[in-house]
Parts: sequence; structure tokens; C-alpha cells
Amino acid sequence: MSETSATFDYVIIGGGTAGCLLANRLSAEPNHRVLLLEAGKTDSYPWIHIPVGYLYCIGNPRTDWMYHTEPDAGLNNRVQRYPRGRVLGGCSSINGMIYMRGQARDYDAWAKITGDDSWSWQNALADFKAHENHYRLDQGADPITGNNSRFSDMHGSGGEWRVEKQRLSWDVLDSFADAAEQAGIEKIDDFNAGDNAGVGYFDVNQRSGWRWSSSKAFLRPARGRSNLTIWTGSQAQKLSWSTADNGQPRCTGLSLSRAGQTVQVTANREVI
Repeated sequence: MSETSATFDYVIIGGGTAGCLLANRLSAEPNHRVLLLEAGKTDSYPWIHIPVGYLYCIGNPRTDWMYHTEPDAGLNNRVQRYPRGRVLGGCSSINGMIYMRGQARDYDAWAKITGDDSWSWQNALADFKAHENHYRLDQGADPITGNNSRFSDMHGSGGEWRVEKQRLSWDVLDSFADAAEQAGIEKIDDFNAGDNAGVGYFDVNQRSGWRWSSSKAFLRPARGRSNLTIWTGSQAQKLSWSTADNGQPRCTGLSLSRAGQTVQVTANREVI
């Protein structure tokens, strides 16, 4: 196996949901040379883009790492499939497209544990809104006002991450929601306002009926930038370390396998 080398400012290991966003944001600065590494292939597989196609992507080694859990005593020692995306876009290219931010109290707990208020719900919410393009804020989303201001405190418009109302609607699901309400569970129309408790339909990461992955949202608009390099089929092997001026260890790069070669990559600024 031959060996070569390359140098960048930032090296992002993993072209999944977060990796695609980071590649977009870091390469927006023209002076930053950014490398995005993905062990899987490009997201050209047709089933990725059709919403029902997740059935053909999960459990498929072309797009899934094919992980499984350890035997679970609570499940009679059964082993469960644990899908993880092995493709540009990562899990956002193979999952069920449910848009779910999580619980506000979890973010606030992380802020308390870390002592870093940037993890708090209010700070995270500002970031969510900044990259969001939510259907409820589309012009004409509200037939009376032309803009649904009730959701503007929680959602953003004009960002890359498209969120739409799912097109699926079944009588049996509506009946289940009615039964849940009768049992004391509140019906809600927004699972992403900081409290997931309730019953209702999920919003989805789709655009006009097609999957809207992080690769489509964040990576495609940045692909034309000369300072962004994307390597698929590139498997990280070993991180390189040195000692920083403050005496702390610092990751300075990595070795990876790509197209039959071992490549030594140096990061002048950061490995992510």
C-alpha cells in the first residue's frame, strides 16, 4: 500500500449530520482549508431520497454500518439492529426523517453539568432557528395572517434545514390520538417547543415529498467552494498527537486509508 500526505486547516472526521453542517460553516471562511472525511459512499443511491426508501437503506451495508446491540436481558437476550449511516449525510440519509430537537430540560442540565451556558436550551434554540426553514413560517402558511407568528418564537425560516408537515395521515392514527387525549395525554401540534410530552404527528425533514438530509441541506451548497475538499471511501485509522504549548495533548492529524493508499493528513488548526 502506497503512502501520501496532505495538509488542511480543519479536518472533519465523518460526513454525517453534524459533519455536513460543520463543513458548510467552516468553509464559509475562504481562508479556511477544510477536509471532510466519510468512510461510506456518496448519497447517490436512489433509495436514500425516497422517504419509504429507509426500509432499503437500514440493514444495507451500502448505507448502514450494520451495528447490533449486545444481548439484552430485558428482551429475552435478543440482539437488536442498531442502524448508523455509512454514507454522506450519515443517519439523516437513512433514518425515518422525524425532526426532533429533544427536551429543553436536557439542554439546561448539560449547561449545568459542563458549566457552559452555550449548551442551555435558549442558546441551542437560537442555533436551531438560525439554520431552520420551517413550513409553518412559509409565506401563506396561515390562511388568515399569511404568516404563522405563533411559531416564530420557536422556529426559523430561510435556513438550510427544511422541516415540513408529513403527508401521512391515517384514520387509525387519529383515533389513537383521540384515545390518548381521553386518557389524559394532551394533543400537541409542535414536538419541538422544548417539551415532547403529548400526542400528535411528527414534523419531518423533507422537501416537496423528498428526503431532506444534511448532505442536501448543508453540503451541496458548499461543494463549489475551492477551499472545501470531500473524500468519501476514506476510513480513519489512527489519530496523531503532540503536546501543545500549555502542556496539554493536542490532536494534529490522522492517518487514513483511501483508494488503496495510506494518507497522512495534518490539521493546522483542529481535527473534529
